Amino acid sequence: MLTAVFLASKFAAGIPYNQYVSAGTADQKVNWDRALERVHLSAEQAQLVKGFTRRINVLVSSGLWCGDCAHQCPMLARIADANPGGTIGGGIDLRFLDRDAQPDLRDAIKICAGTRVPTVIFMAEDHEFISILGDKTLARLRAKAAKALGEFCPLPGAELPEDELAATLGDWLNEFERVHLMLRLSTRLRAKHGD
Repeated sequence: MLTAVFLASKFAAGIPYNQYVSAGTADQKVNWDRALERVHLSAEQAQLVKGFTRRINVLVSSGLWCGDCAHQCPMLARIADANPGGTIGGGIDLRFLDRDAQPDLRDAIKICAGTRVPTVIFMAEDHEFISILGDKTLARLRAKAAKALGEFCPLPGAELPEDELAATLGDWLNEFERVHLMLRLSTRLRAKHGD
């Protein structure tokens, strides 16, 4: 189902981060903006992302109402801003779709038999599927398990603690780097680009 043709059509329907967030309610925009203000790449992290030489198309199935999306999607935006896409020569082209507005995509990317958000699909420059990461990164899952299975449960919409924010951002950066290295080492793409 996740063919290059299918993914290219969904990617074409996707919209940039700012446009996606602007479609939310006033409260949703505040939550997303507050989360974005807290996310910053270190100089070393930004340098890593700037060094990506292959284009990475990234499509996020999300919900503006989703707390995990409000925490994690701004991280994706900051990573993409460090190496903007739009050219075949490299960079990150990040786009968003509302999960419920795209039922065929939603159903094709179920995780653990559920329609999880955010779910991030990583693609090559020609929309060939590379990787999918959804619901929560490892750091978010560890934190959620500690809270849900521990003695307390945080209030909905509570800000991430700084250590959890940093660990989650690190998880996303690791996935972007892993995807870039897969693309950089791809025999098919090395032959295409002569490198």
